[in-house]
Amino acid sequence: MAWLLSIHTFSQKRTSWAILLAFIMFFELSALYFQHVMLLAPCVMCVYERVAMLGIAGSAIIGLIKPSNQWFRWVGLISWGYTSFRGLQLALEHVGYQFNPSPFATCDIFPKFPSWAPLNQWFPWMFEPTGDCSKIVWQFLDLSMPQWLVVIFSANLIALAIVTLSQFIKSK
Repeated sequence: MAWLLSIHTFSQKRTSWAILLAFIMFFELSALYFQHVMLLAPCVMCVYERVAMLGIAGSAIIGLIKPSNQWFRWVGLISWGYTSFRGLQLALEHVGYQFNPSPFATCDIFPKFPSWAPLNQWFPWMFEPTGDCSKIVWQFLDLSMPQWLVVIFSANLIALAIVTLSQFIKSK
């Protein structure tokens, strides 16, 4: 249980939340590299998965504000969990479009953002989809991009579970 206490102590430091933010920024920059350098067109699901990643980044920023404060830490953890779970759902749905193509189950052509936040109009270079959800345009180690996102969002949920469990450990 000493390792859980160490994780609990680490979660109260800005470094832990900065590491989470750095990982997410790496993934977001990778997505932009794929889009703008490798010219891989993002689909609607890709765009939604980007939003989920940005949600995790927002969670990390909340935790960064004052990680020693239990309220900020718990809001960061809860929002990290919600956005990671939603990202995993989106990635699994995207994998379904790629590996179980059907004319009856397709992704939207246009993103459905709320009218008060039309991200594709504000930042088309990041949120305007031009690709097809069912096409596999990139693979690494035999996994497509949405399959890697399943791994990434799942890893986030596992890390979150460990960090959350550590919050219930009392120091001596």
